[in-house]
Amino acid sequence: MTTNDTRTGGSGDRRPPTLVFVHGTHVSAYSWSGLTNELNLRGHRSVAVDLPRHGDDGFFPRGYQAPQDIEALATDPSPLAELTLDDYADHVIEVVRRARRHGPVILIGASQGGVTVSRVGNAIPDLLERVVYVAAYCCVELATMTDYLATPENSESLVGEVTAAVVGDPATLGVARVNWRTADPSLLKGIRECLAAGFTDEELRQLLNMFQPDEPVSIPRSDARGEAHTWGRIPRTYVRFTEDRLIPPALQDRFIAEADRLTPSNPTDVRSVPAPHVGPMHRPELVEIFSELASR
Repeated sequence: MTTNDTRTGGSGDRRPPTLVFVHGTHVSAYSWSGLTNELNLRGHRSVAVDLPRHGDDGFFPRGYQAPQDIEALATDPSPLAELTLDDYADHVIEVVRRARRHGPVILIGASQGGVTVSRVGNAIPDLLERVVYVAAYCCVELATMTDYLATPENSESLVGEVTAAVVGDPATLGVARVNWRTADPSLLKGIRECLAAGFTDEELRQLLNMFQPDEPVSIPRSDARGEAHTWGRIPRTYVRFTEDRLIPPALQDRFIAEADRLTPSNPTDVRSVPAPHVGPMHRPELVEIFSELASR
């Protein structure tokens, strides 16, 4: 894991910031494309990161292709099984360092991407102008995402509707392998209710084709607590999704409250958007939020 970088960044730099976006689980940089395109057209600097073995370097098991071979899908080995949260964080740290040569950096994470943002904030706080969590896990008092899944604030989560589509044994494969290409109407209904309530059938199909099946099981079990003396010094924003049924608003509010207890002199800037978990991220409200943050 990369250690803290002592170079000074932040508010003294008057150059326009670069917004660096980190995607959530089972997706890629493409999930941000509508947002980053609009921000770039408005004159802002933005880049979306593909985490290791995602996006352009994504992995799709042979059994996942049509016609699907479910037996093969349940057993095909995955290169993502060896990846750790350190791998994710180190990859993003390198992107931040490159972007920081051109001015301040605002680091944004959605969903599971929040744990990578926190790790990066612990490692290189002086290179970050701000961290932003978009309906994201922001571990503070509990160590891992898995710990928060067991809290009362998560009791209304519909995550089980998504895990019902998992194929194979995650403990054996080393990845949670979700069959987003399932034809089972009950599974598709559950996925929509959890992630994309209100999406049309066409919008749901577009969404499912952005997903890739594998994600390392190690990530939700990794210690991702933000530390007061590093991460806690960075100004932060939390964008709440009020219609989220994967990370319920109550759990999002717990993340905010814990962060504010840890750093009372650095309270969270909170925004609320009436959106389900997947947004989509190019919603006008999100464009305006990030355009405003980039213009400060």
